[in-house]
Amino acid sequence: MTLYPKLILDALATVTYAGTKKNLVESGMVADTPSINGMKVKIVLTFPRDTDPFMKSTIKAAEAAIHYHVSKDVEVEIETEFKSKPRPEVGKMLPQVKNIVAVSSGKGGVGKSTVSANLAIALARLGYKVGLLDADIFGPSVPKMFKVEDARPYAVEVDGRNLIEPIEKYGVKLLSIGFFVNPDTATLWRGGMATNALKQLIADANWGELDYFILDTPPGTSDIHLTLLQTLAITGAVIVSTPQAVALADARKGIDMYRNDKVNVPILGLVENMAWFTPAELPENKYYIFGKEGCKRLAEEMGTPLLAQIPLVQSICESGDAGEPAACKVDTMTGQAFLSLAQSVVTVVNRRNKEQAPTKIVDVSKG
Repeated sequence: MTLYPKLILDALATVTYAGTKKNLVESGMVADTPSINGMKVKIVLTFPRDTDPFMKSTIKAAEAAIHYHVSKDVEVEIETEFKSKPRPEVGKMLPQVKNIVAVSSGKGGVGKSTVSANLAIALARLGYKVGLLDADIFGPSVPKMFKVEDARPYAVEVDGRNLIEPIEKYGVKLLSIGFFVNPDTATLWRGGMATNALKQLIADANWGELDYFILDTPPGTSDIHLTLLQTLAITGAVIVSTPQAVALADARKGIDMYRNDKVNVPILGLVENMAWFTPAELPENKYYIFGKEGCKRLAEEMGTPLLAQIPLVQSICESGDAGEPAACKVDTMTGQAFLSLAQSVVTVVNRRNKEQAPTKIVDVSKG
């Protein structure tokens, strides 16, 4: 049997590429005329990027199509090229980001995302370049808190790579998985899918130059935390808790995760959220409905700073739901509290960078 290029191209035209819903030839993915040497065929396929989720299945389908439509005796070699430059290796992903701060909580419901959003806005108000990544893959709330639920990030070409352009609001660059999923549908993902999505939001986004990159992590300790620790050299962690004993017990676990010998991420400090309740009509009154100064005592016990005590005020909830976080209003009690938190974070980060070596990315392969 004599092979010739049209036979091969006709076979490849039967393979649909899921990324464009067109066949390989129509999609312009066959880079050159197939190279033929007897019963050996060499094909070069061009994919958008080296992390293309359809690459493996497309290569298998192309080989199967040639064996089915031409001959099962054909020896097929498929090489790949990429329109976009490859993703930088771990450790070189965010070269223009100076400080990466993980905001964590031992349990849900303590206001971690509220603190993350307001800390990011307050840092921007202080004149810093700030990015906020909603790494809470299974419960993204940043789009709602910034009132950008309908925003859809688009791709831009930067240095030969197609990157996701973050949404910008209140001087903060934002990305969240919430921009890419239906907000009314539960996100049912296996661990691998979630961690891959998170890596894309980190490495395949145009974060540019940042003074502070805030990570709003999921509550508790999970695969997502491990992915972050294996992907980024985190400058330090801020732990959020209420004064309640149950929340403090979980906060200890969060602190222990970062202080683990294999992790060694410095704890920048604790934030006591919902420290007391103050009614709007009685601004001088404090009601300690979750207990008094629990975080302060935990901070002293763990040898870490108490960065801020944030009061529980109805306006925090209302402003968050309205898409205008409390830190936007610096003349209010809560606005001042978050501005003070941002100043404390700047101070402890500067001290940490002066006194301690840079954090190393976690390598789980080591015993």
